[in-house]
Amino acid sequence: MTAQRPERTDAQLIREGRKDPAAFGEVYRRHAPVIYAWLCRRAPQSATDLTAETFAQAWLHRRRFRDQRQGTALPWLLGIAQNCLRESIRCDRVESRARERLGLPVDLAADGAYAEVEQRLSPDVDMDAALATLPEHERRAVELRVVDELPYEEVARRLSIQPAAARLRVSRALHRLTLTVPHPEEES
Repeated sequence: MTAQRPERTDAQLIREGRKDPAAFGEVYRRHAPVIYAWLCRRAPQSATDLTAETFAQAWLHRRRFRDQRQGTALPWLLGIAQNCLRESIRCDRVESRARERLGLPVDLAADGAYAEVEQRLSPDVDMDAALATLPEHERRAVELRVVDELPYEEVARRLSIQPAAARLRVSRALHRLTLTVPHPEEES
């Protein structure tokens, strides 16, 4: 007959998890369903992501855990979940205000809103025409930096110029484009 090892507390697992990630995995297995359910009641559309973020934050800040509840980490995890939810709501508000300022639909879940956003954000004939008005060296710099999303150092290398010159070319080209491309509020 083998002696059963007493179940370790969350506090013990978190301490062990500093060196053994599998120990922290046990804390996850114990509490993920409760955290998910708590978040589901408050933000069902993002509960899965927020649960993952909660445990990622708990892992990153595991050294800050203080055993104040007889070994259970659940209140600590719920506090992290609440902070993650609060930050998510704050980011959603910031993004909504930005969409309003840009004239994009605020309610992206509404019928047709995805198509409208896609249409507004996709390159179109006007943008292609505007790019065609740029001098070749500026158009190429914009394509490398904005379209290909290359860092300035790589843009500079491909154009055989210094990074500061690449920044200047892109900046000048974008300034020219803002003067050429019609803005949504001007079209109404």
